[in-house]
Order: sequence, then C-alpha cells, then structure tokens
Amino acid sequence: TGGLRVKDKIISKTIGKSNVVDSVGVFTPKRKETGVLSAGEVGFVVAGIKDILGAPVGDTFTHAATPDTPALPGFQKVTPQVYAGLFPVSSDDFEDFREALAKLTLNDASLFYEPETSDALGFGFRCGFLGLLHMEIIQERLEREYNLDLITTAPTVVYEVLTTGGETLYISNPSSLPDPGSIEEMREPICEANILVPKEFVGNVISLCVEKRGVQKDMQYAGNQVSLTYDLPMSEVIMDFFDRLKSCSRGFASLEYNFQRFQGAPLVRLDILINGDKVDALALIVHRENAQQKGRVIADKMKELIPRQMFDVAIQAALGGHIIARTTVKALRKNVTAKCYGGDVTRKKKLLEKQKAGKKRMKQVGRVEIPQEAFLAVLRSDKG
Repeated sequence: TGGLRVKDKIISKTIGKSNVVDSVGVFTPKRKETGVLSAGEVGFVVAGIKDILGAPVGDTFTHAATPDTPALPGFQKVTPQVYAGLFPVSSDDFEDFREALAKLTLNDASLFYEPETSDALGFGFRCGFLGLLHMEIIQERLEREYNLDLITTAPTVVYEVLTTGGETLYISNPSSLPDPGSIEEMREPICEANILVPKEFVGNVISLCVEKRGVQKDMQYAGNQVSLTYDLPMSEVIMDFFDRLKSCSRGFASLEYNFQRFQGAPLVRLDILINGDKVDALALIVHRENAQQKGRVIADKMKELIPRQMFDVAIQAALGGHIIARTTVKALRKNVTAKCYGGDVTRKKKLLEKQKAGKKRMKQVGRVEIPQEAFLAVLRSDKG
C-alpha cells in the first residue's frame, strides 16, 4: 500500500517477530500523531515491542502480509578498536550492570559487550569501544545514569594470532592468549596516523612517533603547518599518545588515525604476580623490547598502591616462567625488642626470630586485597 496506519501488523526483518502499530506520526519538531505515514515521509512508529533488542538500529519493518519483502541495507556494523574489562565493585550489582549495558546498546550501536569472569575481580563484561574517549564516555554514563561503581581493566587492542595448527585467532583479552608453544606468529594492528602540526614542533612530534615504534610514510609542508603520515601500532596510539602529542606541541597538533592492517611483531604476554599468584586482570600484551621497562614501571607503581600488610608482599612481573622485575611491600612490624633494657643480645635475637616465624606463617594464609587504583596503574605506566 506504500503507507503505514495505526493497528497495522508489522514484522521486524532481523528478528522476525510481529507487532501491532499503536501510533504513528511526524516530528514538527514536537511529536505529532497523524494516524498514517505515507511513502517518502519521515516519522515515528510506536509498537508494543517488549524485547529490549526488538528493534536494532538500521532494521527494516514491513507489513505482516508481505514478509518476503527484502530488507533495506542497514547500517554497516562497526568494528570495535579498543577492548577493556568492566567489573562491578559489588557483585550484587551484576544484574543491574547487565541491564544498563543492554539499554546503552539501544542508542549506541558501536558498543559491544560479552560476559567475562576474572579470578581477581569476579563477574563482569568484556566491552568493545571505538576508542579511549568512547570508553570513558560509556564508563561515565554507567556510573552517573545507572549509579554503578565499576573497575575498568587496562584497554587492549585486538591481536591476530596464527597457531602452529594453521588456525587464526583474534585475541582481545591477554588472559585468553594460547600457550606460547602453540603460537606460530603474533600480529598487531597497525594504523595510519595523519598528524598536522606547526613546523616549530615537528622535531618533538617525530621523536614521539619514533619512541612509539612509528614508521614515517610522508611529510609535507603547507605554509606554516607540516602534515606527517606515520604507520603506528594501534596499541601505542590508544594508551597515552594523544595526551603526549598535545603536550609536546603545546596543544596545536591534531591527530586522525584509521586501522590499516595486521603486521607480525615480537609480542609477549606480561603477567603480574602478587605473592606468586597471577592476577589475570593485570596481564598485558607488550612488545618484547619494552617488556622489561614496562614490567619494572608497573611493579614500582603497584608497590606504592598496595597497602602494607602484616607480612611481606612480593610484586613480580613475569614473561612466562621468567621473572623480569620485582619489588616488595615490606610488612608492618611491631617493635618486639622495646621491652629489652640491656641484657644479652641473644634475648633480642630470640624475639626477632620468633616474630619472623610468625610473619612466615601469616604469609602462607594471608590474602592481599588489591585496591581499585592498582588496575588503573597499568593505564598510566607509560612515562608521561
């Protein structure tokens, strides 16, 4: 008929469920019910759709009498560039968190999420974002609009892993990386970055790009501005590249980047161990050249953030079974020799040995609570 009226029965092409139209109309800009929408008009349709995913963005609706009508080409599915784990601080908020994410995806088609569990953080979701700004906006909206307290793990990009069996895997979570013995090659995403910067800051920007393992592709002078084109690893760009670019150019540089390809690189998984136990939420995939320095920086940051316990807490960074950095949070100690006024030194030694044995026993049964700031330390572990 080329029109849509109240009480018409319509079908969603992606879901296939039928619903009855309750009202139709146009925006003028206020909502105005017209009772009918004709061909070529833009308006609104209200139907009793109970399912939260009953009308995806870009879907096609047709009359129930003509279910074979082909669907119009919808929006192209957006591929997330950055992934991070989001976990509620209180496990009681998990269901509210799930509902909040489902509601957010209704008006943000680029948000992707799937359930995830972590030994350190419990139940949560692995979420995919377009970039760090998108991630911060989603986190802010979840905390403000839905009153949720969330812990966010360090963001990562998607890596392409070729196994010895010839299988290609796409890994967005460092803890789901297969055993190193079964990996033939690891490839990281490379993006083409176009930077526009005043010529007096070109030296600073080039130094930054070289530090971030960039390869220069083009450099053109246009008046007082210089246009630089670099191939940069996406993992280096999403962390703190934009902040540092603004700092080294006094805010004048602009950045635009897009994904180009996957490229082979010597990548390794960096694990953080607290008292010998791996904390899966702190694992990172890093370039082998930067692993030692990165491990040392994270271990030092964690030492500042983990509160002192009644026993020594060892913080280690490891590549597989090889420890590359270590720091220790010293135990809180009572002055057990305070009551000894003079006398033989063996009396003091005996009291100290007794205290040492007690600390050793405590370490075997003690458990370290990792504060929320420690997970964010990985984000800020690059030297700024």
